[in-house]
Amino acid sequence: MNILLVGEYSRLHNSLKEGLLQQGHQVKIAGFNDGFKNFPVDVRITKRWDSGIAKKIKVLLFKLTGFDLTSHLTFRQFYQNRDLFSGYDVVQLINENSFQCGYAYESKILDYIFNNNKKVFLLSCGTDYANVNYYFDHPDTKSVVQPYRDGKIGNRQFQSVLKFRTNEFQQLHQFLYTRISGVIASDLDYHLPLVGNPKYLGIIPNPVNTDKLKSEPLPGIEKVVIFLGINKDNYYQKGCDFFEEALKIISEKYADKTEIIVTKSIPYDEYIKAYNSAHILLDQCYAIDQGYNALEAMARGKVVFTGAGPAFLDYYGLDGVVAVDALPDVRYLVSELSYLIENREAIKAIGKRAAAFVAKEHHYLEIAGKYVQAWQS
Repeated sequence: MNILLVGEYSRLHNSLKEGLLQQGHQVKIAGFNDGFKNFPVDVRITKRWDSGIAKKIKVLLFKLTGFDLTSHLTFRQFYQNRDLFSGYDVVQLINENSFQCGYAYESKILDYIFNNNKKVFLLSCGTDYANVNYYFDHPDTKSVVQPYRDGKIGNRQFQSVLKFRTNEFQQLHQFLYTRISGVIASDLDYHLPLVGNPKYLGIIPNPVNTDKLKSEPLPGIEKVVIFLGINKDNYYQKGCDFFEEALKIISEKYADKTEIIVTKSIPYDEYIKAYNSAHILLDQCYAIDQGYNALEAMARGKVVFTGAGPAFLDYYGLDGVVAVDALPDVRYLVSELSYLIENREAIKAIGKRAAAFVAKEHHYLEIAGKYVQAWQS
């Protein structure tokens, strides 16, 4: 098949592409590079007028006239390269707002894609109309909505999420769902809001290229190395405030037994190198399932603090710990970290189970096959 994957989040589409290519398909990725993470794409769209003084001018222009300059420039880039977005057997959009435009321009782009390709599928990956509204309606369920409700994030900083509660993005959601061939959830966080939707094709777990991310047995652990990679744009959404507070306590309590590494908003290749030596990786507190960074670390035999609660264990039928279910609770995080620091063999055992779990449930070749099966169904 000739396949176009639109958009990239945390290397999901790159890993899927690698699996599809090995199975003999033709595959291209188009879109942004996922910000500072700078993932490779075949057809690149650049966000313009989106930083510094240019962004201030753009915002002022929008306030005065309602003209969305960034969306306009994104549409122009798309239109100039529109031939690269046509003639595919399958197009998969990574999100309801893959081109990050307002409705007027996003719908024009999508209309062209629907009219010039055989089938278009949607991933529920990242925030969208369905899951944002679901988690506002279910405030006790772990989600990125919780720190906003707790007053840690202002409306302006949370706009990339709140926009999906507006009439404009409800309209975009309805526009998409009347035309897509189906929607796929990349994990349990996106599955729950789609249960019962007639277009829903089910979960296909994130593909992880375990050929590139080999698990290595841990040698004797002299100091437990704990890694926290902070993305400044979603600091509170990931629960990094809880992680940092817990690490302060751990660094004092186990000064001679631990090494702590903290990075802030670094490109993907640097991020991978930075956590190479880590035994424990702190990922996120507000998730039900694992995100992509967590899975890659698990594939390498790290103990990851992420979403791994009862719903996750039930779905995969697990009776052993493959990751620590992180909660937005400093005392709990300190307790879990303390147990691992004082029980080094538990680190090795969990890391070994984590790598085996990812190899079984997320292997990129197996997952690529599941996507092909869903697209052909």
